Amino acid sequence: MAGFRFNPMVIMALMLASVQFHSTVAQTTHVVGDALGWNIPPNGPSAYTTWASTQTFRVGDVLLFNFTTGFHNVAEVSQAAYAPCTTANPISIATTGPARVTLNAPGTHYYICTVGTHCQIGQKLTINVSAASATPAPTPTPAPVIPTPVSPPTASPTPTPAPSTTTPPPTSSPAPSSEDASPVSPPTFSQSPSGSNAPSPTDTTILPPPSPSSAPSFTAVVPFTFLTIALAFFY
Repeated sequence: MAGFRFNPMVIMALMLASVQFHSTVAQTTHVVGDALGWNIPPNGPSAYTTWASTQTFRVGDVLLFNFTTGFHNVAEVSQAAYAPCTTANPISIATTGPARVTLNAPGTHYYICTVGTHCQIGQKLTINVSAASATPAPTPTPAPVIPTPVSPPTASPTPTPAPSTTTPPPTSSPAPSSEDASPVSPPTFSQSPSGSNAPSPTDTTILPPPSPSSAPSFTAVVPFTFLTIALAFFY
């Protein structure tokens, strides 16, 4: 846009309004005594002590004192003036009800009613104010954790024993015992009547036949015999 300029004063006003709006939204208004209001308590000062213990006070919060104008007031006093209910020189005082008191500083704050003896019979309040807390940042929602499925354990198959490859030792045949062998009888020779050692016909030993090459040839003996006889006739 031609000729448009930002006005610094407008920007500052917007920032201040934003801060005031944030402060207004963040503050909490505490109604002192709730339904009892700011009056003379029937049970003494313990009524306001009990009420304060149920509240959380922070800087920026507001105390709302509900009372009738002319019958009561509310004054903030020091710790030294609080116990004896000294009404001289209060820190601040409001005489018109209902009164709104903004908590501007952390620490312990003391309030009393300065009308007559109202403070002595229990119309007094002590609160502890905490520092203003910053607006907490939204906490990110953690992503759901999906459990990883766990496979059931697989049983390992029982190994089948391999057949034994060990060869049994060979069974040795027992050696023939001397008791089992049949005894061999030595050949017996029968003595002939002539006293020679010729073997008996009952001899069980059979001699092998003589080799044909060792016996004299019949064809060679016969001619030699005739030749001998012929020579004998001539001589």
